[in-house]
Amino acid sequence: MDEFRLETDRLVLRDWRDEDWAPFWDGTNTPAVMRWLGGVCDDAKKTGARDRLLSYRRDHGHTFWAVERKDDGAILGFCGLKRSNQEGGPQGLMEVGWRLREDAWGHGYAKEAALASLRHAFEALGSGEVVAFTVERNTASWGLMKRLGMERRTDLDFASPDFDPDDPTIIAYAIGRDEWRAQHG
Repeated sequence: MDEFRLETDRLVLRDWRDEDWAPFWDGTNTPAVMRWLGGVCDDAKKTGARDRLLSYRRDHGHTFWAVERKDDGAILGFCGLKRSNQEGGPQGLMEVGWRLREDAWGHGYAKEAALASLRHAFEALGSGEVVAFTVERNTASWGLMKRLGMERRTDLDFASPDFDPDDPTIIAYAIGRDEWRAQHG
């Protein structure tokens, strides 16, 4: 399989390399970043997450790719596509997701990477619809979903205590190919 690489003005979304993992975990495995993602990961959870990300690429040809900033080569986090597979939730839907380190917040990187991922889903992979999931209290995440043109899909909501034990509802947003094209040409 050829190495995946998707470029935006400021970012490169690409396949993971062994040397990416240490800076990825150093930057993203913090209480603030992991607040709505089940908390800081121990070594076993980090290994499981890495294995899942690599298996998505192997099994489906896409994953939540490493996000590298062009200016300095820094690993900012991940963004990309996978098949929805959260226990209790809808299975097999094309899902866009992101996780960036704190010092990358507020610079438009997540939106830039997510727009590139959505374009890839619709144009290269032929997806008819892409979904995204978060917890209700993660206003930054669902706020970005709205800015991406995604619409709330209560019919896809599900319960999972893995992310926010105080409110186990996982909320869904989605955008279809036609809506995407109308908004982003």
